[in-house]
Amino acid sequence: MSKVIAVLGAGSGLGAAVAHRFGREGFRVALVARRKDRLEALAERLAAAGIETAVFSADLAEPGQIPGVIAAIGDRFGRIDVVEYGPIDPGHTFTPAAELDATILQPLIPLLLLGPIEVVRALLPQWTERGDGALLLTHGYSAVEPLPYLSGVGPVMAAARNYAYSLHGELAGLGIYVGTLAIAAYIVRSEIAESAVATAESALPVVDPDDLAEHYWNMYITRDRIEQIHPENPGIHPAAQPTAIDAP
Repeated sequence: MSKVIAVLGAGSGLGAAVAHRFGREGFRVALVARRKDRLEALAERLAAAGIETAVFSADLAEPGQIPGVIAAIGDRFGRIDVVEYGPIDPGHTFTPAAELDATILQPLIPLLLLGPIEVVRALLPQWTERGDGALLLTHGYSAVEPLPYLSGVGPVMAAARNYAYSLHGELAGLGIYVGTLAIAAYIVRSEIAESAVATAESALPVVDPDDLAEHYWNMYITRDRIEQIHPENPGIHPAAQPTAIDAP
């Protein structure tokens, strides 16, 4: 039976690229996001490339929906071998740390932190039984290097990154891989990049999602590192002025 990757938060940028990259290696693909019409359009493109695909509509900002969607994918495909978790609400913006309060942070926590935890809780029994499985967790560079004026999503993603590092150390001996990809730019073809163009911010750094998907494939195959930063030398310094430089 061929392996299955579940792309949670599948969009037109990284999610689509990951689906195509793993699909070329024979993986069947489960696409999960809120907007079923966009998922179905992506599924059609994957099917045209000979990749078996199914779509599952769910709001990942509601962690209580995750066990159900994981079960539905299992019913459809019989297994889940890899999860790429990279949803982002385009409405999430950076906030200076001095302006943070609980009302800003609370809405970010379910999607960016509780979601991946619920994914692991749902899949760990079957991954442990098989002695194989992988969680690929996407976040922005502000989770790696705290920067002035670029807070809000950063602290929450940093908590998820902390969780991933701990999880990697606990599960690697069981054959289960946890890897994270920190992106220090806008992603071409993503909604956030499109919004940047619309607001005349397109001079900001951009990266090709196919390059990111290639990183994920190499990380999954080699399992030789827990984290990859792309671009590897982002050139972002602590004195950075307020602007949006990563794709959380």
